[in-house]
Amino acid sequence: MLLASFVLTGRGLGASGAFKLVEAQAIHAVNPTWAEENGNIGSFFRPGHLALDEWIVFLASGVFLGGLVSAFAARRIRHETIRGPRIRIENRWVLAVIGGIMSGFAAQLARGCTSGQALTGGAQLALGSWAFMFSVFGGAYALAWFVRREWI
Repeated sequence: MLLASFVLTGRGLGASGAFKLVEAQAIHAVNPTWAEENGNIGSFFRPGHLALDEWIVFLASGVFLGGLVSAFAARRIRHETIRGPRIRIENRWVLAVIGGIMSGFAAQLARGCTSGQALTGGAQLALGSWAFMFSVFGGAYALAWFVRREWI
C-alpha cells in the first residue's frame, strides 16, 4: 500500500493529515476569514478547492468504514472499555482522552503522526524516522513499568 501511495500520489501515508484537513474544514465553516488567514491551515483553502477533496481524507474514511463493516460482519461490535482490574472505567476514559490530546498535539508539533513517521520515513531510510521509532518503543517499554499495576 505504501509503494502504491508513492507511485500514484507521490506522497507517503499517515493518518494525522486527514484529521487536520477535517478539522480545518470545520474551522473554515465557523470562521472562513480566520481559517484562510491562518498560517497553519490557510493553504488548504485555495479558490475552488475544498480541504476535504484531498485523497488522504478518502483513504482515512475508507479505513474507518471498512473496519466498521468488518466488525459488523464478524459480529464483534459492542460497547466496552478494556481496562485492568485496578482502574475504574472513568479513570481509564480520562487517561485515554488525555493521551489522545497529547498525541494530537505531538503529531502537529512533529508535523506528522507516528504512522507517517514510521511508515513513510522508515521506508525512505530517514535516520530521524528510525531514531524516532526506537525512541517510541523504548519510551513505551520504560513507561510500562510505571503503569503495570493498572493492568495486572
